[in-house]
Amino acid sequence: MSSPLHSWGRYPHTPQAAHACSWVSDVAALRDGVLAAHGTTLAYGNGRSYGDSCMAASDHVLYMRTLDRFIHVDWQQGVVQAEAGVTLAEILAIAIPQGWFLSVTPGTQFATLGGAIANDVHGKNHHLRGTFGNHVRRFGLLRNNEEPLSCSPNENTELYAATIGGLGLTGIITWAEIQLIPIRASQIDSKVVRFDNLAEFFSLSSELDHQHEYSVAWIDCLAKGAQTGRGVFIVGDHARYGSLEVDERAKLSVPLTPPISLINNLSLRAFNDLYWRVHPAQSTRKRSSYEPFFYPLDRILHWNRIYGRRGFQQYQCVIPDAVAEVVMRDLLSAIAESGQGSFLAVLKRCGYIASPGLLSFPLPGTSLALDFPQKADLARLFTQLDAIVREGGGRLYPAKDAHMSGADFRQAYAGWERLEALRDPSLNSHFWKRVTQ
Repeated sequence: MSSPLHSWGRYPHTPQAAHACSWVSDVAALRDGVLAAHGTTLAYGNGRSYGDSCMAASDHVLYMRTLDRFIHVDWQQGVVQAEAGVTLAEILAIAIPQGWFLSVTPGTQFATLGGAIANDVHGKNHHLRGTFGNHVRRFGLLRNNEEPLSCSPNENTELYAATIGGLGLTGIITWAEIQLIPIRASQIDSKVVRFDNLAEFFSLSSELDHQHEYSVAWIDCLAKGAQTGRGVFIVGDHARYGSLEVDERAKLSVPLTPPISLINNLSLRAFNDLYWRVHPAQSTRKRSSYEPFFYPLDRILHWNRIYGRRGFQQYQCVIPDAVAEVVMRDLLSAIAESGQGSFLAVLKRCGYIASPGLLSFPLPGTSLALDFPQKADLARLFTQLDAIVREGGGRLYPAKDAHMSGADFRQAYAGWERLEALRDPSLNSHFWKRVTQ
């Protein structure tokens, strides 16, 4: 490929030279050629990781998106086997008409199958189904100087666990087999209600989460005082009747990258206040297609360009249940005082289902995710937020991170040394060098 690749946040700015894979059988030879010239490499999917976990330490990656073929499907059992470059959208396109859906999906359908495993993505139903890794039956792994391996809960089990959430460091995932869930319709029946503060969020979550498959909240991250943590609570379930249609509505697109970010304090305050007020104060039922429910930002292609040439960073943390409400209040207060924030701040309770992944991010508690335009004083805010998260026993999400200190990473992820021991030495990332080396 001639154009360099970047992370979704475009920060840090470390362009990656792409070496495209055409066939699974060619991956080993392509990797060997890159290693001979550049020392190390890393598999790169569709570039939906926000920070530097998808960036090779050598700045030369194996571009896996072109490995986009389906290998086998079983519509009786809802099992799909495909190459690692297939996107979640491509899986949905063939699965929905057959009455099946992804067991777990993140906030974008444009992640690849390999990327979803490497980052052990999670979604709005973590409280019921855990992470993506909980539904991975097996996968192919190619390690340097070894024969191709098949990993599952029953074969090569240590590598199976280390690869799920292993940030692409244990080997190159070439194919995977996942379990889907049955649906009767592709529409989502949801309930939407706004809430006035953080305490109301936790009350609604305790009342509604266990009653519904999906649960999530939008937060006004600039609200202060008695309104700290106000937002909109959304729960949903797959409709019991309707059509099995794939959402094929036309997408909008941001055609170019402006010189400066279009997200600023004025636009943020106006959007957040309006978004909160237009939602009902009383619980309201609605039906929608699956795409606006799960993937609202996917309707706008290249939406990351609105943050300008300097890019943006996402801050995503999870805080243990015992202190979640207090710590979340401290985090949101610090963000509101800074005047910086996100027009899409997401708050979600995570459940107790353990992931098979060695370095999986979720833990029983509450997760907060916000996007911040990259600018000079952002580091000061992140230092403040990191201290709050650290004191609360929480942790940050490596797939979204571009700033976490090595000390914080090693304290939060006790399995990092085991992953390092199992890491394929030919694979390394800017993230891994930053937090371990």
